Amino acid sequence: MSTDFTSVHNYYERHVFDAVLAAHGGHPGLDGDTLADVACVALNRLPPRYVRHDVDFAFYQGEKERATADKALKDAVAYAFQFVQARVAMRAR
Repeated sequence: MSTDFTSVHNYYERHVFDAVLAAHGGHPGLDGDTLADVACVALNRLPPRYVRHDVDFAFYQGEKERATADKALKDAVAYAFQFVQARVAMRAR
């Protein structure tokens, strides 16, 4: 039996990456490595939700659950930017 697990991924990964890139303009001076750190911090604040297809996760959510997940994602990314920027500032001293 051959099983392909390459389609399995954390639902939040692509959404966090997109949110970090979208918010990057409001946080000048951060390089690619630092943005990757922001993404890691944000992902670690969200519960893992592994799916094969993003639509599978969205299909089983109600409107309230979808709104809660969207807010959690936005909050995690905002926190991650603040956290990483504070660390960068501390290292610069």
